[in-house]
This record gives sequence, structure tokens and C-alpha cells, in this order.
Amino acid sequence: MIAEVLSIGDELLIGQTINTNASWIGQELSKIGARVIRVSTISDDKNEIFRALLNLHSDTNCLIITGGLGPTKDDITKHTLCEFFETELEIHQPTLEKIQAYFAARNRPMLESNNLQAALPKDCTILVNNYGTASGMWFDKNGKIIISLPGVPYEMKGIMTEEVFPRLKAKFNLKAIFHKTAHTQGIGESFLAEKIKDWEDNVRNEGFGLAYLPSPGLVKLRITSYNGQSDEFKIDAFFKGLKELIPENLWGYENETLPEVVGKLLTKKCFTIGTVESCTGGLLANTIVSNAGASHYFTGSLVTYSNDQKHRLANVSIDSILNYGAVSEEVAIEMANGAKEKLGVDVCISTTGIAGPNGGTEEKPVGLVWIALAFKNKTIARKFQFGDNRERNMQMTTLSALNWLRFELEII
Repeated sequence: MIAEVLSIGDELLIGQTINTNASWIGQELSKIGARVIRVSTISDDKNEIFRALLNLHSDTNCLIITGGLGPTKDDITKHTLCEFFETELEIHQPTLEKIQAYFAARNRPMLESNNLQAALPKDCTILVNNYGTASGMWFDKNGKIIISLPGVPYEMKGIMTEEVFPRLKAKFNLKAIFHKTAHTQGIGESFLAEKIKDWEDNVRNEGFGLAYLPSPGLVKLRITSYNGQSDEFKIDAFFKGLKELIPENLWGYENETLPEVVGKLLTKKCFTIGTVESCTGGLLANTIVSNAGASHYFTGSLVTYSNDQKHRLANVSIDSILNYGAVSEEVAIEMANGAKEKLGVDVCISTTGIAGPNGGTEEKPVGLVWIALAFKNKTIARKFQFGDNRERNMQMTTLSALNWLRFELEII
């Protein structure tokens, strides 16, 4: 089945509302074996809706529309669909009764505009909305399915799950597609592809799809089975082999987050952790505590942005700062050791670097970062060279620190 998604709403075009509906529909259609070839967003305008309906791709079997089905005058979708399909509105009695019950259950009066929501096109299949008052509509004409749904996300998801997916599966005899995703950090897409090229060949030779999904500091690897979840065991075996190839880079799977993975390892080992931060300015600590339950292992953080605070709070020697500079291996190690003692933790991470866009030199350019990890019996430091974007450098430092910590915790 080839599908398109059409989102209607001026609020989406001006960025007032984030279009989460389209991404959810795309994900869920993929799971049932449909292929989405186009996602469009248009204004609440009859001519725009007509244009979108007339310009469907020739291969498209199904168009899913969201938005424009409320009780207000600017919700014009069903009126436009009536005109397009040369039909008319009529009161759909089961829908009217459902709307009346909806308002009665909430002890709220019904307005005339609410009654008019029961006026639906004669020549369509009504899709029941158990979560609100705007019914969905299913048109089947000229070999194409046109589905119109409310834009409220939980209403749309309810109708899709209860009405649309079962109908699509039955009509197109769809086979479910199964995806599984691994997360990597610290290696660029092209370098990763070169390093795992033999592994990738084996994945593809077994009939699976493989996609690289890069984002700043991270690359996801998604394996796709066209035989459904029955191939999950084989995919898990491939990912096990991948973990052996890139243990320092592969940190998690599916919906796991890096703070969550690190938190589980700290909890398993009964370790407490703290941070001492210069170039990240507290971002590392904030990322760690973004994981629910962080209070079980996270103790606190020192933000030592100035050299004076590095000395006073983290016990970094003035001589080290003068001789090596604040951005150096020596200072990163002293920061981690000093803060570990000050905070009374089992593990401490330090970050010191030149986030930019100013402050770099030929010897120490913008993007230079030193990270140190202090454990019970050892302290180690690593040098990183990122780019010239301040915000991204802070983000990359945070991700690199957490992933390196994750690797060290796995091998302790």
C-alpha cells in the first residue's frame, strides 16, 4: 500500500503547533507494511485542499488527512470533501446520539455548532470517534482511499487504531514491517559505514533493510524485516555482533536514552556520581537528572566556569592552570579528582573546553575539550576536538562524556 499524509492547519504552517500527527501516522503505517511517499501541510483553504486531492501521486492508494473537522467556522474540511466527491451532508443519527451522550456525561450544554458535527457526507463510511465529537470519514473512489480525521492527536490516534488500521489491513492484505534500532555515539556516519561494511553486507544478504539515521553526535542504525516480528531473533543476533564490533560506540536500542542506560549501570553497580563542569555549564548534570530515578545515584554538581572557582571548589592547583591552561589534561584530571572528594561520590566527570565561537588559539582551537573520569582506583582523561558551533560543542561534550562513562562502567 502506497500512502500520503496531508495535514491541514494554519497553526502548523506558522510553527505555532508542532505537527506530531504526521510523524506518528508515518511510523504506524510503516509498522503495518504501508509505504508513505509524501507528507504535506496546507492551510485551511478550500482551494488548497482541492489542489492536494487532485495532485495525489498516481501510485498512491490511500490519503490520510488530519485537521479541519471541529465545530468552528474555519473547519472546512468536510464541506470541501463533500464538494469534491459531489455529495452532501446529512445528519448521521448514531453520531448525533454519541455527541449528545458525550456532553450529557460531562454535564455540559450542547450548542448548535456541536449538533452540526453530526452532519456528515452521505457517500462515505463514518469512522467512530470514541474520544471526542468529530467523526472520521472514509471515502473509496476511483481506486483510492481518502480518510479524513480530526487533528486533535489523541482523537486521531484513537480512530486510527480502532477503525483505520483494521480496515486498511483487511483491504490491502498488509504484512507487518518490523523495525529495530541501535544507537551509536562518537563515530561519524561515513566512518561507521566503513568500519561495519562486512556486517552491513551480511545484514542485507539476509534480506533485511538497513538505514543510517544520523543526528548531531549520534547515528542510529535501523534494521527492517519485511516478514514481521518473526525475524526479531535474527535481528537481535545481528545487533549482538555489532556490539562486538563497536563496543565503545553502541550504547543502546529502541527508545532507550543515554542517561537512562548510564543510570541503569550506576544503579547496578551501586555507584554514586557527580559532575564538575566548565564548558558545559551544568548541561551534563541536567542531562543526567533528566532520567527518572536519578536521585538514587546523582549527588550534585560543581559548575566551575572561572579559574578561581576551579581552584576554590575543585581544588585545582593554580600552578596547573598557569602551566598547562584551564583546557588541559592536567586540569581536567585535577577537577575530576577534586570534585570527587568534595562531593563524596564514587564517580566524577569533569569537562573543560573552548565552546566558542571565540577564545580559541592556534594551539587550542575552538571545539577543543578535555573530559576526565575519576573512579575509586583510577582517573583517566580524553581529548576531543569538536566544531565551531557553541551549542553543538556543549551537546557533543555531554554525549561524549556519558557514552565514555557508559563504556567504562560496562567493562569495570
